[in-house]
Formats: sequence, structure tokens, C-alpha cells
Amino acid sequence: MQAALALDAKTLGLSSVGKVFHNLSYEELFTHKTTRNEGRVSSNGTFMVDTGKFTGRSPKDKYFVAQEPSKKNIAWGKINQPVTTEIFDELYGEVTKYLSGKDLYVTDGFCGANEKTRKSVRFIAEFAWQSHFCKNMFIRPTESDLKSFAPQFTIYNACGLTNPKFKEHGLNSDVFVIFNIEKNVAIIGGTWYGGEMKKGIFTMMNYWLPLEGILSMHCSANVGKSGDVCLFFGLSGTGKTTLSTDASRKLIGDDEHGWDADGIFNFEGGCYAKTINLDPSSEPEIYAAIKRNALLENVVANEDGIIDYNDSSKTENTRVSYPITHIDNHEPTLKAGHPQNIIFLTCDAFGVLPPVSKLTREQAMYYFLSGYTAKVAGTERGVTEPQATFSACFGEAFLPLHPTAYAKLLGEKMAKHNVNAYLVNTGWTGGGYGVGKRMSIKATRACINAILDGSINHTSFESMGVFGLQMPTKLDGVESAILNPRNVWSDKAAYDATTAKLGGMFIENFKKYLTNDNDFDFTAAGPKL
Repeated sequence: MQAALALDAKTLGLSSVGKVFHNLSYEELFTHKTTRNEGRVSSNGTFMVDTGKFTGRSPKDKYFVAQEPSKKNIAWGKINQPVTTEIFDELYGEVTKYLSGKDLYVTDGFCGANEKTRKSVRFIAEFAWQSHFCKNMFIRPTESDLKSFAPQFTIYNACGLTNPKFKEHGLNSDVFVIFNIEKNVAIIGGTWYGGEMKKGIFTMMNYWLPLEGILSMHCSANVGKSGDVCLFFGLSGTGKTTLSTDASRKLIGDDEHGWDADGIFNFEGGCYAKTINLDPSSEPEIYAAIKRNALLENVVANEDGIIDYNDSSKTENTRVSYPITHIDNHEPTLKAGHPQNIIFLTCDAFGVLPPVSKLTREQAMYYFLSGYTAKVAGTERGVTEPQATFSACFGEAFLPLHPTAYAKLLGEKMAKHNVNAYLVNTGWTGGGYGVGKRMSIKATRACINAILDGSINHTSFESMGVFGLQMPTKLDGVESAILNPRNVWSDKAAYDATTAKLGGMFIENFKKYLTNDNDFDFTAAGPKL
């Protein structure tokens, strides 16, 4: 639907405007992208774009305007950096000046499948592919919705504008992503990466909802035929999207959800999956979702448009966004009841953690606040051995409030609804990176299936020394030897030393949650040296 006359410059907050392409259809967007040479079309009809030197988010360039009343709620620090109202106003003026007079793409959508708490969001951008990305990722309003649509938050994407005065402003670089909570506006400059818009709104949901007693979560979710809901928490590369996409269960969503009094609901209307090394045999649903109306980012294709998903020459973070309707077995309402199971996914490149372990509620709180995974050698310059990464609540980069605000809500909801929690290692076994091997998707899926069908509760468990995790001794579809990771290390002394090393990293990281009142002292549930 094109409504060029529906929005004028004043409504958009601009001094003037060229043509306004408002809520275009997929076909209209395809025509605009191809006519404007914004990218290429792959051999199967999927549009491909490059996002320039930024192939991922720019977290060091994210800021919040420090002003009342939000100032007292935000957890200021390396993640949430402050900027003054004066600097914001100056850059906001530059952004609106830059966008004024241009032909623009305006996309409206909802964030949140629960109509009681959803937010209406608007994106103003220069390029048709950016409109396509937002159309994929957010919940698409009906014709009836659009008649009365009023944005509660607006993102101005001026990707072609940089800030030459960044040193004078005391900012990190000439790139900026700034949120003004009181004005319900965010501005983006200098980065073309589509994920900044998606995660920008997610960041705002992580501000709004917990203040209303609703838990916002960086997790995927699916639901079984009996209505049993499972949540999958995990950082990038741990398998959150892959493992929640299951032909035998309906996908609620792959990345962002809320948990309120009614149950679980998706924030989004689409999925944003990594495509590096994508294999149709192990990830058939995601592979099949890459078709017309999907949007590929930074993939490598030959002159005939045939994509090489194994080629990481542009970036390891190759991506595809697609409407969730591209997954045949999705939940149409994008919501379901309260979860029965929560799974924390970690890619342990040290090879220490078991493939699956059952957690007490206290352990669940400990591992939720820890948010552990590991980077492997070779993925970043200077990384020569596994490096532990701790990201609170498996999404610290998107949390404006203190992590304990989210942990408190999780603990309350788990207790109220009697939810089981598990830790699943999708990383290495038989040794760390370079010695052992990566856990097979087949073995991991067998662990997940045992959780979902309840069979994991009908086996015996043994305790893992330093970490105190409860490991099953037998599971269908999993080689029994690997269930206790120490068994498959040839050098047992090396395993014990590496376990102690990783345990020490957990202990050191968790010290920041220990305060005088000890409300979040879950150290007894963590490793003990």
C-alpha cells in the first residue's frame, strides 16, 4: 500500500520532504530496490544487500539522553552511555536537516503480539531495503490498524550522515545511535546495519515492560501440540534460532519475547537468522525460508546469483531476515501460555560443560545473570584461545535497566508457574577448541527432545564437581560417554585444570552482583573452587 500523500513534512518532523513511500507492499519494495540498484537478486529471487563496513551493531556508539525521569532508571556504564540533551538536540537537528527534502521510506509496525501492551513504532529511512527489513521484522498492521495508527516511538535512520564533531561532543566515533526516552525518538547516523533498528526497539521494550511488571527476554520460543511452551536463551552463535525452529513444534518467535500474566508473546513478526555455513540438511526450515520477500545481508554470490553460504570474506555475521510466515510451522498468534521449560544455551569453547544439565531455580538465576558463552580462536583478531564472554540475561547489550531487574522478574515467574530450567552446551566436547570437536546438532537436538518430552526426568543424574551441575547418565540419541564431559577428555588433569580456570572466571564475573543486602547472592549455586 503506497500512501504518498498521507504523511507530510510536519507529521514526520522534517522541514520538507520529497516523495514519501509509506508502508509499501513487498512487490512495490522489490521494484524500488531493483530500480534504485540497492543490491542484487539471488538465483532464487531473494534480494541481497551489503551494509558496508558495518556488518554488525556498533555498541560503543549507543547512547541515552541523560534526563529525568528516565535518568534514575537507567543502569549507566559501558553499555548505557549518557549524552546531554544539548548534544542530542544538535544531532537531532542534523538528522532532520539531512533527511529533509529527500524521498523517504516510512514503515509502520507493532512491537509485541499482545495487544494490551504492544507498542506502535515508525521507521523513517532513506532506502527501500531498510523499509523491507523493518517490514520483515515487526508485526505488520492490518488495513484497519493503519487507519488509526499513531507511532509511540520513531526511529530516524540517517545512515549516510556522520558526526564530524564527535570528539568535541565526547563521543566514541562519528557513528551514533541515540535514544531519547522522553521524546520517544531514536536517531541513527553513520551505520547502514539493519539490526540497529531491530535492536533499538528491543532496547526500548526492555525499558518499558519491566517497569510494568512484564519480563522482556532475549530468547526464542516454541510450543508443542499439547500447549507446552519452551524458551531458549542464548547469545549469538549458540543455536537459539536453529534449535527453536523445530518441525514438530510451532515457532512462536526466534529472538525477542515478553512474559506477562497471560503467558509468552513474540515482540516481532519475523526472524533474523545467521546464514554462515547454513546447511539445508541440518537447518532445513531456515534454508527454505530464504526466498522472495526474505532479505539477505552481506552474503557472497557468484555472477549467476548463486550464494556460497560458507564464504565469510565479507563477515562471519551474514544474515537473513524473513517474515515468520516463511516458517511453515509457526504459531499464527505469535503467543502462547506460560512456559514449562527454559533452556539456557551456551557455546562452551573450553569443552568443560556437559551437553545438558538440570538446574535448580537458584542455579537458573545464577546462569541467567551470568549469561555465559565463549568466543573461539580465529573469530576476532588477537583471539588465539577460547575467551569467556559474560552477557547478563543473555542480552546485556540491550538492557537499559540493571540486570537484576530482569532476574527478579524471571525468578518470580519461574516460582509462580513451576518452570523447569536446563543448561545446554552447544560448544565443544572431548577438549577445548582446537583439541576437541563441536557438539553435533543431532546430539544437541536429542538433549532438547529429552527435555521437551520429559524423558530427561526419568533417568539418573550425577553431580559435576566444581560446577555442581546435575548431569543425566543416559539419554536416547546421545552417546552416554559424552554426557559427563570429563569422560571424553584424554587428559583428565587438563580437564580438571580447565574446569577450575573457567569456574574462576564465573566467580570473578558474579562478584558485581553481590551487594550488602545480598538480594542476588546466588554464589552458592555457582562453581566452587
